[in-house]
Amino acid sequence: MANLVSWRLIFSLCALCGSIFSLLTGCGRGRLDAGEQPGEMVMYSETSRIRSMDPALTTDVSSALAVAKIYETLLQYAYLDRPYHVEPLLAAAMPEVSADGLTYTFKLRHEIYFQDDPCFRATGGKGRELVATDFIYGLLRVMDIKVASAGAWAFAQIVGMEEWRATTGGEQPTRYDQPIAGLQAPDRYTLRIRLKQPQPQLLWILTMAYAAPVAREAVAFYGKEFVNHPIGTGPFILKSYRPNYRYEFARNPKWRATGRVDRYPTSTDPRDPPELRAAAGQPVPFLDRIVQYVVDDSTTAWLMFLTGQLEYSPIARDNWDAVFNQSRELNADLVRKGIRLTAAPTMQIYYVGFNFDDPVVGKNKKLRQAMSCAFNEAEYNKFFNNRITRPTGPLPPGVAGYVEQPQPYPFDLARAKKLLAEAGYPEGIDPQTGRRLQLQLEAGSADSSEARQAMELFCSFMDKIGIVVKPNFNNWPTFLEKLERRQVQIYSLAWMADYPDAENFLQLFYGPNSSPSPNHCNYVNPIFDHLYEQARVMQDSPARTALYQQMSAIIIEDCPWLMIALPLDHLMHHGWLGNYKYHDFPYGMIKYYTINADARRAWKQQHARP
Repeated sequence: MANLVSWRLIFSLCALCGSIFSLLTGCGRGRLDAGEQPGEMVMYSETSRIRSMDPALTTDVSSALAVAKIYETLLQYAYLDRPYHVEPLLAAAMPEVSADGLTYTFKLRHEIYFQDDPCFRATGGKGRELVATDFIYGLLRVMDIKVASAGAWAFAQIVGMEEWRATTGGEQPTRYDQPIAGLQAPDRYTLRIRLKQPQPQLLWILTMAYAAPVAREAVAFYGKEFVNHPIGTGPFILKSYRPNYRYEFARNPKWRATGRVDRYPTSTDPRDPPELRAAAGQPVPFLDRIVQYVVDDSTTAWLMFLTGQLEYSPIARDNWDAVFNQSRELNADLVRKGIRLTAAPTMQIYYVGFNFDDPVVGKNKKLRQAMSCAFNEAEYNKFFNNRITRPTGPLPPGVAGYVEQPQPYPFDLARAKKLLAEAGYPEGIDPQTGRRLQLQLEAGSADSSEARQAMELFCSFMDKIGIVVKPNFNNWPTFLEKLERRQVQIYSLAWMADYPDAENFLQLFYGPNSSPSPNHCNYVNPIFDHLYEQARVMQDSPARTALYQQMSAIIIEDCPWLMIALPLDHLMHHGWLGNYKYHDFPYGMIKYYTINADARRAWKQQHARP
């Protein structure tokens, strides 16, 4: 794909894409989106394919972002504060915690209501008040084997949960009314959680979609279609959707009807600019509607951004030269147009995973190490415009346990070939067939040309040592299903932290978390598991950090992942998007954003066409 090296070329391409844009908002000067009313605050953005709107099934980022618009949790991240910490959302205050760290008692806010929906037959379609048992029901659904949630790991430490889960696998309907010793609702507005052992990460976990309360009436009413009928207490409702094309969210009228008022936070970070402080105390959400389009092609998304059809956009590698000058500063033309850049390190790791169920890659450490040494990080970094670094272990910078150290498997073809021979494949020849070793690489980016090029580059690296890697591109839901059913040999994936603790990365190698839980490499090491079980109950301390480092060393040696990249996130956004601050855990934060519709309209009149 050719680089888009000038704005003139970009705008020429925009003319060729008129049929795409006419389906969305039209390229007319200042034209409103179909149905948009003057003065209405509407935000337009892209999304990847949304797998499910069920909180129990939010295993991917796109689904979690969608669910967080509609559902809420007991706690949320304080939007503006750094370092990250949690604050009450549906809870009236932070929990009371027993001296032994095992019992958490939450008092709920009163007069919080589910959105109106026909599922609430007893109230004539009017959303009823949220109560403590809605949280219990939501957590039990995550643990129910029939629901097939990948989040069961999050609540396994609650007393009685694993025993209850074991009863849910049969053909009989699951008994959700069966008492659970560790989940109690002493009254309508009190939730008590009792743990088997300390779980310092619990407060982080309770911000995740898995922990959202669920109305039992909604699941009973919609059945299998509940995945497409989210019923929450959050600031937005799902107004309409066309799978894999368009999703529209609207302000939840129940908030206004019941007098609920949540407010924009007051900044405690002295680095925040005045524009992030100006809205302090104002009621949220600011947006009236959010319209998201599923745009898998990065070039199309970029063109939509440049013509004001999207409020923000990541920077695809093919657009890099159009964004930055030779000094790596933002192009003056973009600055003149009021387009802004946010760049920040992320708590993400990209990797190629090896399925330890597979008799070829799972049983042969030397083979995995050989492939790691064959990975040419310099060429890969060049492909991505020199904006990534290669991980030296399973933990990213910024979490306790990360160690700054040399790359354990630097690009070294001679070492790679030596390891490959020791693995039983001299020059890449499979002694059983006399042919070159062939491996199947599964990826979930069927419509992304950039992802395809990156995987082809990876395959070319392996070809240098005699291994034939055949990529197979799937749509995202199909790819996840293959991972959860263990139907992969090697696979390309990234992990975005659920919370800022090394435990969240190391749990990806814990044996009991094997697929369909997040240990998709199905790695099992009793020594690692023992250390993990020790560390996960400890509070932040030098002793816990030392255990994290021991576990990282084991993973580096056993090589269940071929470490690919630690990315630096770059996001372009228009000046009419307000109150935006980069967040590693942005779920539910869109309620704080604003759109200056008049400024957007004026910008389109001036800049949308050459």
